[in-house]
Amino acid sequence: MFNQTLSLYKSAYGGISKPIWWLASVLLINRSGTMVIPFLTVYLTFELHFPLEQAGFTITVYGIGAIAGAVLGGKLSDKLGFYPIQFWSLILNGVMFIVLGQMRTFPQFVVTIFILGMVGEGFRPANAAAVVHYSDESSRLRSYSLIRLAVNMGWAVGPAVGGLLASFNYNLLFWADGLTCIAAALLLRVVLKPVHGPVKKEVKKEVVKGSGSAYRDGRYLFFIILVMLNGVCLFQMFNIVPVFFKEKFLMSEAMIGLSMSVNGVAIALFEMILVYKLENKRPDVLYIGYGVIMMGFSYLLFNIFPPYVFVAFIYSLSFTLAEMLTMPFMNNFWIHRSQDHNRGEYAGLYTVAYCVSTIVAPTLGAYVVRHLGYANWWYTVAAICALTFFGFRLLLPKRAQSPSHNSH
Repeated sequence: MFNQTLSLYKSAYGGISKPIWWLASVLLINRSGTMVIPFLTVYLTFELHFPLEQAGFTITVYGIGAIAGAVLGGKLSDKLGFYPIQFWSLILNGVMFIVLGQMRTFPQFVVTIFILGMVGEGFRPANAAAVVHYSDESSRLRSYSLIRLAVNMGWAVGPAVGGLLASFNYNLLFWADGLTCIAAALLLRVVLKPVHGPVKKEVKKEVVKGSGSAYRDGRYLFFIILVMLNGVCLFQMFNIVPVFFKEKFLMSEAMIGLSMSVNGVAIALFEMILVYKLENKRPDVLYIGYGVIMMGFSYLLFNIFPPYVFVAFIYSLSFTLAEMLTMPFMNNFWIHRSQDHNRGEYAGLYTVAYCVSTIVAPTLGAYVVRHLGYANWWYTVAAICALTFFGFRLLLPKRAQSPSHNSH
């Protein structure tokens, strides 16, 4: 039994190129320094004594900057190539985190955090294009899962260490976040040979492609709307759910963190195996639809069961399965809609979808909870998931196709 399990993991991780492993290492270092954003609201209200409204507006400005950065990063990746965009995004992001730690007034903070969001989020579409470049068709989906694994592992480390540093001095968060960004950029430069200019590859005729521009690809734009809706539901876990656990389940911060850590651990253990078993078997949007329905069910658990701690852990497991069925296959969908000359643009628009979701999710969730209560909000989230599920059903191929065709 042990040998079979070991063989399965070897198969799941086998065939992934060395550059992808290095990219994952760069992201692990970068995300392990994620300390400022998780504690930003607390810092602004308790350390700088900004009103809560100003703290919330600051987060919104960061999201707007991120949207601008995603669009700009995607376009620059197509024009200049993914490598310089990744490198300079990491360098500038590191510098801006350190600068942000020196800001004390509200106008200073707003301007600086807009620039921070823009230069930081420009990394994502460039990184997505890099994964496509360094992987082949047989390993691409698993390559993205490996990148997600590195991000999740980094997220597990960063906020935990950040909490300890904040107990001594909040300014340490900005230096730690900034220096890890710069360290990740230097590692990128050392381990991966610079690639200048957009990379042209032979276009495989059998892969379904979108139009010349992502903004004129109607099918893809509909997909992006569905991704935004799913993102609103997805990001409840990181803003409304912890408050819900605190207020209704009476859970301590440590227990909340433990229940949510189930997400990262489960992804680390099982996502690569799941992707390995499912890839190219059925259309990507079919798996995405299953994941969306599972996500809606996860939130309904809060209305089905009494507020006991074990429900929080069941929710985390159910939510994680939903995430593993949606995120990797969404990546696969946009990749196959794009071509080498416009991949950054497609990746940028995909990133924008999540940037918008990060702005809408806490604002809409907090408004509904304040006026209608948690129970009605969980029903609303489930309804959004159901609506999104039917949207993805519309993207299903009209007739059965071979595995190489049926995913897109």
